[in-house]
Amino acid sequence: MGKAIPMRDEILNALNRFTLPDGGTLVSRDMIRALQIENGHVQFVIEVPDGDLAKVIDPLQPQIESQLRNLVGVEKVSIVLTAHKSAQPATAPPSLKVGGHPKPQSGPMKPQGVDRIIAIASGKGGVGKSTVSSNLAVALAAQGRRVGLLDADIYGPSQPRMMGINKRPASPDGKTIIPLHAHGVTLMSIGFMLEENKAVVWRGPMLMGALQQMISQVAWGELDILLVDLPPGTGDVQLTLCQKTQLTGAIVVSTPQDVALSDARKGIEMFKKVDVPIVGVVENMSSHTCTNCGHEEAIFGTGGGDSLSAEYGVEVIGRLPLDLTIRETTDAGNPVVASKADHAATKAYIELAKNVEQQLLASAPSNSEGPTITISDD
Repeated sequence: MGKAIPMRDEILNALNRFTLPDGGTLVSRDMIRALQIENGHVQFVIEVPDGDLAKVIDPLQPQIESQLRNLVGVEKVSIVLTAHKSAQPATAPPSLKVGGHPKPQSGPMKPQGVDRIIAIASGKGGVGKSTVSSNLAVALAAQGRRVGLLDADIYGPSQPRMMGINKRPASPDGKTIIPLHAHGVTLMSIGFMLEENKAVVWRGPMLMGALQQMISQVAWGELDILLVDLPPGTGDVQLTLCQKTQLTGAIVVSTPQDVALSDARKGIEMFKKVDVPIVGVVENMSSHTCTNCGHEEAIFGTGGGDSLSAEYGVEVIGRLPLDLTIRETTDAGNPVVASKADHAATKAYIELAKNVEQQLLASAPSNSEGPTITISDD
């Protein structure tokens, strides 16, 4: 029996897994040239437009070679990296005005290529909604989903810090925004467009205009799920998203504490009024286990999620711990799901991701022609 010969498609599929820092992959951006496969020897040229990008890709070559050598039949890999132009001094990006009055649109819209849009909301601040959003996004991506995360908390964008990335997105024409990527998630935040620590002092119309831009002008690409991290409350941003976007559903995050549950009810009532289905309720900070003695304690009370479930007929799709490691990894820009695979909090988030998928499969099918979500058995 002859030796296995790697197929061209297998090579390209492997190369397509390497996401570039400024978006896309080596294959999707047409950078692979002169691909040859002969006697187990794979050779090709990576042709990039300039020296700046070449400096970024050069350190990735050992990883690329290792990935290809794992393919059946590949014995040797040779890569040549070349650039059209040498690195040039950095220039200012095209002007991209963020904020302003929203533009008229015929009805609720959905970005092309995005299958489902899920809002993640809370009735009040401080319940960990953004931490849940970032870790859920990474958990879904870890299970093979194409995930986007939009930080729509205009006044307090926190995803740049939580996801460990903060730079201005590219805009080749001053209109289209190229999102950033971190931990397998396609990411956009108003925080990327403003100076760090600069306050946003906008009225309702500017908020609505900025949200519309971040949904419609961002080149999201093909996504199974776009998670939208909303600000707390039931104000302009929430209503704009519900009325101007084809939302698949909403996830409401709360702690078991009575005051948080009271505000969570208001969030659920708002989504009911605008006919947005509730995917489920997440009970965050459900319990705490002492790192010294192992004693488990419900610091914020018990039964909060169950009471919302009984009152509104919605599922409790996640009970997440109050844990020091979650805070430490979040502050470090490396979500616990991405950095602590065996941690109890990571397992809780993976379970949440599976429950979200179950709820989406049980709901009405998406009206787009995007990919269908499937659930793995592992």
